[in-house]
Amino acid sequence: MADNENFNQKIILAVLEREQQFNSIELPKAQENYRLHLSCIRNIIDALVKRSLIVPDPYKTENKIADINVVDTTPFADNERQKVLGIRLSDYESMLDYICNYMRFSVDQLTMERIRKLVEYNNTFTWNSLTQNSTKSNTRALATLLNELKANSPQMALSLLKDSVGKSQEAMAYINEVLKSLAEFQKERFKVEVRKNVLESPQFNKEAAYKNVESFVAEARKTFTAVAGKKGVPNEILTEIACEEVAPNKEELQRALLDKVAIKNYDNGSKEKKIDIHEILMNCMSVLGSSSDQFNAILQKIIANSEILQSEKNTFKDKLARLFRRLFGLPDPEIIYEITITDKKTDAKRKESIAFNEFVEALSKKIKGYANFANPESTGYARVKNQADAVILDYLNKQIVENNKFFAQLVALDEYFKNNVNPLERSKIRGITMELTTIRNIIVKSNQIRAEYVAYAEEQEQMKKLGI
Repeated sequence: MADNENFNQKIILAVLEREQQFNSIELPKAQENYRLHLSCIRNIIDALVKRSLIVPDPYKTENKIADINVVDTTPFADNERQKVLGIRLSDYESMLDYICNYMRFSVDQLTMERIRKLVEYNNTFTWNSLTQNSTKSNTRALATLLNELKANSPQMALSLLKDSVGKSQEAMAYINEVLKSLAEFQKERFKVEVRKNVLESPQFNKEAAYKNVESFVAEARKTFTAVAGKKGVPNEILTEIACEEVAPNKEELQRALLDKVAIKNYDNGSKEKKIDIHEILMNCMSVLGSSSDQFNAILQKIIANSEILQSEKNTFKDKLARLFRRLFGLPDPEIIYEITITDKKTDAKRKESIAFNEFVEALSKKIKGYANFANPESTGYARVKNQADAVILDYLNKQIVENNKFFAQLVALDEYFKNNVNPLERSKIRGITMELTTIRNIIVKSNQIRAEYVAYAEEQEQMKKLGI
């Protein structure tokens, strides 16, 4: 009997320690993988919308999500692909945003029912087998559109798309593995709760229970009902506990159970694989460079928008001023736009003056530089690659800060053009929201890779200090 009580304490402690590991390591990492997947999904959706391969859900913003909902997976006709998949991808993204930003990832919160819903949601698309021959309508439709998207797409766009799909596959594989482990653990966690309520209860007749498996099940059920009220417990659970307590092979079962819930060692094999942190940095440079096409498209649009706005200044006074400048060889005055920048975190607004010609020049310079980073065969890329990691990292840090500033300015400039143009000319103003969304996702991804580099670099530095 004393051995049984000792095992009971061991398994309770082991489950508690394993729960802490789930809460501190595996579940936070699973949530981070969901966030990585969200970034990738937005890249994919943006690309599909830009090529008019899907029609986004016009009512997306009206959908209020309060819990995990499953996305529709019913079959649909090929001629409905553009509309149906557009709606389902919108639903998928919205649900993913809820999972990333509103759900708590803890053992207490991720019940068996929630795990089941998450697994079902994860199966909306079969990411590990994204083929046109898939038997699942959503997967088959997405694979078909991605193949169409690849046709005539720039190399950088193809690279970003491939990376987004690949990262999604890896992220979902990890998440599903964690959810599977958690589901198995939740069962053992429930068994521990039964053990606490039954084996530690004074109402539990140990003398009668420990005769055999059948007696243990009967006594355990009676005690659990008395202690936990109407809350029932499956016969399968009670039988497993009974076997672990009184079966002839109980010692074998107890060892297996302790091994099952034991804390996982994440160090094995991780240090055997040599990681080239310099390549991680260069990968970050390439991702950052992929924004050159988007910045270039934006540049052309804002120049055209500015010309429309300036063409409205055609009064007699304006004409006379232009005449005198031509006569005396004077340069045109600088174009200044007073924009309003909104802080996304605080909603605080501030005014800023944009010298448009200087802004265009700075953006043009950025585009030229990024185009080199995007091409591994360019001399610019090779020149950067030969630099020390510290130099590259410093450059990346400055670029990400600068890009965030550019992003805020471009958002404000886009609003300025739309709000200040003559209503009759409003339809001529070209929006840049799509390009800005893609740039935002590229910035997010660059930050993720940069953080990955810093983590590995710090780890290697610690290893050196330890003489490893």
